[in-house]
Amino acid sequence: MPIHSHINRRSFLKTVSAGAIAATAIEVLGTPSIEAQQASSTKSARLFSGCCAYTYRNAFKQGFTLEKFIDKAVDLRLDAIDMTVYYMKSTDPGYIENLRWLAYKRAVRFSGAACGTSMVQADPAKRADSLVQIKKWIDVTDRLGASHLRIFAGPLPKGSSLTDATTWVVETMKAAADYSATKGIMVGLEDHYGVSQRADVCLEIMHRVNSPYAGINLDITHFDPKAGDYYQQIASCIPYATNTHIRTKFDDGTPIDMDRVWKMFADAGFKGYMSYEGEELDTPGIPPTIAEINRLCKKYSSV
Repeated sequence: MPIHSHINRRSFLKTVSAGAIAATAIEVLGTPSIEAQQASSTKSARLFSGCCAYTYRNAFKQGFTLEKFIDKAVDLRLDAIDMTVYYMKSTDPGYIENLRWLAYKRAVRFSGAACGTSMVQADPAKRADSLVQIKKWIDVTDRLGASHLRIFAGPLPKGSSLTDATTWVVETMKAAADYSATKGIMVGLEDHYGVSQRADVCLEIMHRVNSPYAGINLDITHFDPKAGDYYQQIASCIPYATNTHIRTKFDDGTPIDMDRVWKMFADAGFKGYMSYEGEELDTPGIPPTIAEINRLCKKYSSV
């Protein structure tokens, strides 16, 4: 039975501290996956800087390309970049492979790829098509040489319940993870909008999917403030984080304490990419936000 049928989410998330909310999540939802336990028990964090292609969404409308984005990563001294698939010219043989080759020649890693397919579909046929689309992008991610694909839940359809929508996400994501496992690729559910904008829902989905190839693409910006303190929601999801998206403000305009966020990830022993996904920073040299991400990754990495 889904946890939201017998537990109040607001009371679940309004715990005294980040540590308390994480402990409560484990008690209610069960023990995290093996990978989550390893991340929590091994405190030597490895934090790498990154940037999402979506950051340059306006530039892409003016002729910017993923090839240029790879070169941009070198200029910004980034460890990796997230390849949003919206900006791929095609999936034809040769194009994806050339991006992979170019990144190798520039010594730029891919933190992952990102697709916009929604898993929240009331129509079973549409849900089946969503899985087909996700599998397609898993294949593209594999050809790209990346090990992570960001996926979305989606908004709650009119007339549908959160209980049903959560089940749809679980069923689709579990099937996607079973497929991605054959290629060694993680699928990360982003807490961006719709039904996955609350930490307790994300945790429930992870518990029910129960796959070492499924996790949370942890965007620190977009949690619903009605579901609890921002930082507590972030902390509760870190054990399942596959990748991160970083901005400098929460959706309500409140500045984010970046140092506090990095320390939370470091204390949890996170090993992965801290990828900027904000407003385009078209300034000479390395923009201050990117410089800060680079600095914090070095400050809080144990290795």
